[in-house]
Amino acid sequence: MSKEPLFLGIDGGGTKTALCIIDRRGERLAAAQAPSIYYFGTGIALVEAVLQSAVPAVCADAGVTPQEIEHAFVGYPGYGEASGDMRLLDAIPLKVLGHNRYTCGNDMVCGWAGSLGAQDGINVVSGTGSMAYGERNGHGARAGGWGELFGDEGSGYWIAAAGLAAFTHMSDGRREPGPLLAVLREHLNLSQDHDIVDLILNQWNGSRSKVAALSKVVVSAAERGDDCARAIIENAGHELAKLVRAVALQLGFHEDERVCVSYSGGVFSIEAVLSSFTEATTCLGPSYDVRLPMLDPVTGAALYAAKRAGLPLDDAAIFKLTATSPPS
Repeated sequence: MSKEPLFLGIDGGGTKTALCIIDRRGERLAAAQAPSIYYFGTGIALVEAVLQSAVPAVCADAGVTPQEIEHAFVGYPGYGEASGDMRLLDAIPLKVLGHNRYTCGNDMVCGWAGSLGAQDGINVVSGTGSMAYGERNGHGARAGGWGELFGDEGSGYWIAAAGLAAFTHMSDGRREPGPLLAVLREHLNLSQDHDIVDLILNQWNGSRSKVAALSKVVVSAAERGDDCARAIIENAGHELAKLVRAVALQLGFHEDERVCVSYSGGVFSIEAVLSSFTEATTCLGPSYDVRLPMLDPVTGAALYAAKRAGLPLDDAAIFKLTATSPPS
């Protein structure tokens, strides 16, 4: 067992919860996955049930007990978006860990801390949804993350919804048909185009994750030469760059001050989105420095736990982590 202080990171994404334990030397002692703690529509009881099982398990893998964790950071999906729930969410780790050496926050903090090593700068997350978070001189700010109904621009859901809208326009003659029409028909096994309404709204019940997964179909159509799909993918990158600018303004970065920018989330695995995002961000000004992410969000959560404990990892320890737990 490590004699160094131990830090627990919990990254509660929309589809799964990731956990890891690190020490100050940059050793990754244990890692695990658990079901999502995204509780909207399910209830906060889900959060405690998942963590009561997952936290002792990952601690056991590291050969420690929850009481031996020096500090933990719990990144909740949706934290801060229902202010009445925050008190309840803040109380759950106390029950699980048996002590109050922890910090709660939005899971966007995990992506920022992982991608930039918990150093000043801005991270953009684009997966099912999208948002940006940054810190400068101990102050944090966010932009985006308003949800799929009237926000989350540049996210997987946004790309899919734009692709579905284009499909309907192609189907009824408002737009010249392109490969997207055939690709979606085949992927969804539609007998006739209007069946898409029953499939998504009735059978899928508007499932956020299932709709977002259709972004891959839009990418496929773009790769087959669909101009509309290609434009959607390019616009996604531009929308994500707008989030960077919004956070930079909130944090008060000066025009001549370097703004380190990185990214996380599955949408950035789409080469065309990353290229568009990088180009649009660097066009904001010469001070914007887009970097490859250093670490995955869950390791970022553990790094942030160390920082909140007043025991931040040094550069050598962070470098060691990058060699053993690269970004996802």
